[in-house]
Amino acid sequence: MGIMDHQEIVRFLQKRLGRLHASQRLGIESDAEPQVFGKGLNFFHPENWYSTHALIRYCIKLSGLWSRGKRNTLKHQIHHHDIHLPNLPKTFEGYTLLHLSDLHVDMHWDATHALAKKLATLDYDICVMTGDFRAHTFGPFQAALEGMKLIADTLTKPTYAVLGNHDSINMVPELEAMGIQVLLNESVLLERDGDAIHLAGVDDAHYFRVDNIEKAANNVPPHEVSILLSHTPEIYKQAAHADFNVMLCGHTHGGQICLPGGIPITLDASCPRRMGSGRWQHHNMIGYTSRGAGTSIVSVRFNCPPEITLHHLHNGVSISQ
Repeated sequence: MGIMDHQEIVRFLQKRLGRLHASQRLGIESDAEPQVFGKGLNFFHPENWYSTHALIRYCIKLSGLWSRGKRNTLKHQIHHHDIHLPNLPKTFEGYTLLHLSDLHVDMHWDATHALAKKLATLDYDICVMTGDFRAHTFGPFQAALEGMKLIADTLTKPTYAVLGNHDSINMVPELEAMGIQVLLNESVLLERDGDAIHLAGVDDAHYFRVDNIEKAANNVPPHEVSILLSHTPEIYKQAAHADFNVMLCGHTHGGQICLPGGIPITLDASCPRRMGSGRWQHHNMIGYTSRGAGTSIVSVRFNCPPEITLHHLHNGVSISQ
């Protein structure tokens, strides 16, 4: 697919989402000028405070740690996470989801190429992405699409994604042309040997506030296995009470710049700090927040390596549950 003009994108989204939904989503994004304070689920949005980004870079360079932090962004760690579900069909035993989040592919090209190289070595059944594909929160996004094409070309299995607070709805046509199916408050069936589980995804809840869990869960029967993709963990209560078994998310970067021991200085999210990275649980719902594969604001990481996650589904109940 070539680069679409605005009217072609509008027609694509109207066909994809329906006229009303497409009009609302495009309108909400166009009205949401980047703001540092207000909007969204939390009050402060440092990713939109562009005048301070250079200052942060300068301070890190002045400390002498810039080169080390930059090198850290290339060291993607692969995490294996077992998810035990009592109602998982036996045909899905060992089913593996490759989880990528917060790629920000146009932020640091060396890190994007390092990620693509690592992804080519992995074995999985499907890939899921939990948003934030570009570095900036507004403006042109063609560079991000070029980076996503590099990533998409390394993926060998079906790929599903949701948008994050950095992403534009206008990116969807080209993402889907690459084979990345974007779930916009929708669900799909994942089938295997006659059995099925449900994968749902909500549009960005953190900044644009265009998530609709009720719509995403509309076609999901209450007693069948369901997995929700959300860019942010901040809607964990709504997801748990909508009877999702699993919620996969990102957004926090695990803090990205952390104190020794991986203690985040900030998470830029309105949720308990225990949900800032890794596995957590709320009522009967298992959650997992990825530290992300990329970087935001500044292209460095400290005490918080970039993450690639492989979630392995198993039938049964884990001891920790």
